[in-house]
Amino acid sequence: MFPSGRFPIGWRETFPPHNCPSSYIGVDVRYFFTRRQPDVSRILLVESGSRGLLEGIISGIRSTYGTDIFVDLVTCFPGLPDGFQPETTRVYRVTDYRGPSERARLYAELERNRYSVLGVICSAEPVMTKWKWMLAARLPAKVFILNENGDYFWVDYGHWHVIRHFALFRAGLAGAGAVRTLARLALFPFTLIFLLTYAAMVHLTRRPSKVGD
Repeated sequence: MFPSGRFPIGWRETFPPHNCPSSYIGVDVRYFFTRRQPDVSRILLVESGSRGLLEGIISGIRSTYGTDIFVDLVTCFPGLPDGFQPETTRVYRVTDYRGPSERARLYAELERNRYSVLGVICSAEPVMTKWKWMLAARLPAKVFILNENGDYFWVDYGHWHVIRHFALFRAGLAGAGAVRTLARLALFPFTLIFLLTYAAMVHLTRRPSKVGD
């Protein structure tokens, strides 16, 4: 549950599916090395997947922390998801922050907001992939990852086994695709040698004959 069994929205703390897009996981180390949950004063959610996923968790957040807490949103979509109120939601649209200087301004403003919790969607959709991991790496907040089934896990050392499985699935080294991936890795050197040998043979057979004087 989220956190410590107090998030009544039917989530299951479990390993996310293997079709989560490959990307870098980073997190502020102050929360990575502790399972302690911070005192939640403000939450940031990154809409890096289907809108219905955040719509499915907002009621649980509100019932746990109250209707007055700010739950801000970083998104690339127009409008607000259902259940989010403009009075308690500051929206940051990434399309408004183009270029390095604008992105730096956004990061600085988000850091000033002092979020306690950062939630990012990791689903089978290539939505805001670079944005979500950059925010996870830069913001000093406790990070959780939400998949397309509504399952989540905290990014901290207490869930290292879940993170390990996450990375293995991402790399195709676990689950049904593991054997195929390992076989491709094992065959790669031999395939490379064959291709190089074949290319050399073709090159040599096409060399023009030396014309005598």
